[in-house]
Amino acid sequence: MKDFQFTTDYLVVLEKINRIDPILYSKTRNHIKGAVTYLSPYISRGVVSTKMVLTEVLKKGFTIPQIEAFAKELVWRDYFQRVAQVHDINSAIKQEQHPIANYGIPLPVMNASTGIKGIDTAIEELIKTGYMHNHCRMYLACLVCNIAQSHWLQPARWLYYYLLDGDWASNPCSWQWVAGANSSKKYYANQDNINKYTKTNQSNTILDIAYEDFENLAIPDALLKTESVELNTELPEQKEIKISDSLPTFIYNYYNLDPLWQRGAVGNRVLLLDPKFFSQYPVSKKCMDFVIALSKNIPDIQIYIGSFQSFKEQFKVASIHYKEHPLNEGYNGVEEPRDWIAEEVVGYYPSFFAYWKKVEKCLMKRN
Repeated sequence: MKDFQFTTDYLVVLEKINRIDPILYSKTRNHIKGAVTYLSPYISRGVVSTKMVLTEVLKKGFTIPQIEAFAKELVWRDYFQRVAQVHDINSAIKQEQHPIANYGIPLPVMNASTGIKGIDTAIEELIKTGYMHNHCRMYLACLVCNIAQSHWLQPARWLYYYLLDGDWASNPCSWQWVAGANSSKKYYANQDNINKYTKTNQSNTILDIAYEDFENLAIPDALLKTESVELNTELPEQKEIKISDSLPTFIYNYYNLDPLWQRGAVGNRVLLLDPKFFSQYPVSKKCMDFVIALSKNIPDIQIYIGSFQSFKEQFKVASIHYKEHPLNEGYNGVEEPRDWIAEEVVGYYPSFFAYWKKVEKCLMKRN
């Protein structure tokens, strides 16, 4: 990942989708250097959808059974979005995490000095690039929640802050899954597992133990010191924007930057950056710069710094259109649905497996 940069050119993103090898992905995705797609930032920011990605891959002649592992990874994203539609994901979904020793973040995590090379390297790359491999996210959450016994929420917010693909559905739901608050058991990874998938060769670390020893493991001295962290979002300065009151307005935001949405319609196109939203869910400058750059794929888009309500009060437009999202606070107007891999599978399912079986049935009927 050294010097890795995520493109903000929509056409290049489409080329990435075209180059996906779902079979190789299925075989290697858990390895740090596996054939992952690097599409997650574009899915999270609403540039492309899970449905679009899967549809394009299926056009190559693959069947769902052939690419089940790849399809499942996309469906996981839809599943967590469905959970977020019906649950307060800032609280425990199934049961409280136990035990909890602190509500901060271990200092060695923030400093990338845990002593676990696979994890420390992943943290360094996160800060530099805005990306962390999914397996390393699980390792990190395991170390923080199940070894250091930190409550999952603040560490999840810290990771979300840096991730270009930060998604406040997948992120907290995944942290809860690892911590046992959204699953029947906690997730553990020992040093042998980390060595295997991150191509390291460490021993005698705090995680170099047998799996049966994790439950009774005392918090290692190296992870005892924790801190709370203040996260702030640097928003761009407001520039003068020109809005035609007689035209419909299409609202884009941190979760909707789809260049194809309402592409043929004449109207005002506004990227709404709400300070209150970003105080609740802060993101790094790298993330904000990424979003602003991605928005340039949308012709004539203008940036508005403020709430949805303040925009409505300032500009008396004919109508306001936006895509549904659980984090749309105070939005009202013409709500349009997002793309789902199986839009007919709605509501809460207590397990991913139950949700997947419903989605799989829909996919098999279509394909």
